Amino acid sequence: MSPYLPAGAVLCASVVFFTLPWTLPHSWYRALFYPGGRPAAFTRRLNSAQAWLTARGVFPALLVALETRGRRSGRASLVQLVVARVGTERYLVSMLGENADWVRNAHASAGSAVLRHGITEEVRLEDVPVSQRAPILKAYLQVAPGARPHFDVSRDAPLAEFEKVAARYPVFRVVTE
Repeated sequence: MSPYLPAGAVLCASVVFFTLPWTLPHSWYRALFYPGGRPAAFTRRLNSAQAWLTARGVFPALLVALETRGRRSGRASLVQLVVARVGTERYLVSMLGENADWVRNAHASAGSAVLRHGITEEVRLEDVPVSQRAPILKAYLQVAPGARPHFDVSRDAPLAEFEKVAARYPVFRVVTE
């Protein structure tokens, strides 16, 4: 069997997964892939495969694999995220809110994490105050189509709309160590 076959299958599944936000109503997408605000079993497997490929630099540079230490297990946990750039700063946003495991792990480790995308980068994640999140969330939705079903605001909405929902979505500034 060709070594490219599994990578090709994951890539095709990723394309389907990332185009569904445009084709399915947002409530269906959330119910199918993130019931109860948590990833379904299929979604977890696909996310793991995508994170593994992202860590090796297969996907575009706006995607990174974030490695955090589990707050209970202490094991390394890898998750694929979209990097939002505002000016010269890089930001990571949790589309699933405060209850996402990577957010809890980042808080438990005082922001210590590793970014991977072909190279390894030791970073510190700093919480961004709610009052400063609106422009970052807007920039994030411009580049993260898979996150759009999780937001109750359109990517083209004015900043005032983003200010209303900013408290629901944690945002972290990426600081290189």
